[in-house]
Amino acid sequence: MGNSWFQFQQFKIHQDRCAMKISTDAILLGTLSEAEHPQRILDIGTGTGVIALMLAQRFDQAQLSTVELDEDAAGQARENFAESKFGSRIQLSHGSIQEFYDPIGFDLIVSNPPYFPDHLKSNDEQRNKALHTDTLSFEELIDAAQRLLTPGGKFWVILPPRQLEELVKIGAAKGIELSDLISIRDRGSKPIFRQVACFSKQKRDLIQTEICLKEESGEYSNAYQSLLSGFLLNY
Repeated sequence: MGNSWFQFQQFKIHQDRCAMKISTDAILLGTLSEAEHPQRILDIGTGTGVIALMLAQRFDQAQLSTVELDEDAAGQARENFAESKFGSRIQLSHGSIQEFYDPIGFDLIVSNPPYFPDHLKSNDEQRNKALHTDTLSFEELIDAAQRLLTPGGKFWVILPPRQLEELVKIGAAKGIELSDLISIRDRGSKPIFRQVACFSKQKRDLIQTEICLKEESGEYSNAYQSLLSGFLLNY
């Protein structure tokens, strides 16, 4: 998925100026994030804008706000929104989520956040900003959710299991509770490599599910094909 553009069924993503290209993580978050009839949605660190566009397609009555720190990515996301039929419902703020303000709050917040520590940095500053937690720590991410979620709102993220465990601990200490956990395996015989998680301000029993992307034969599983339906070409 490293092309300069990527064609979905209902929109096109240009990504040549973004450090983070279209990824399986983005597709999973865009398809699995749920809320009951959300009217206002926020995408933290929108990158190319793909997750916001997927949510705009799924929730056709919602207004979306997006925040992006990197100038090039923000410019490209803005162009991707404008080129799509959903553009009139999506607003973009160039800057940090730490400084983002909204007086009303959001029914659904999503983020595919950076999670690499500082010592693993490369020489690519744009990529570092997208991947490393020094521009957005887990504590700052939880603080943003606490500040911007409506009382019944849902906050969805995708992370590797170890990093999600850390986020869960920080959230619990600040009154943001884990409510749904979807574990992702490449196939049934492989370890869990990502978890899509929902947090909320309302405590309830944890609901856990699991998805395998492929059968042991290497073919996409029915569950994953169902997620891709309506988004990727040929599904």
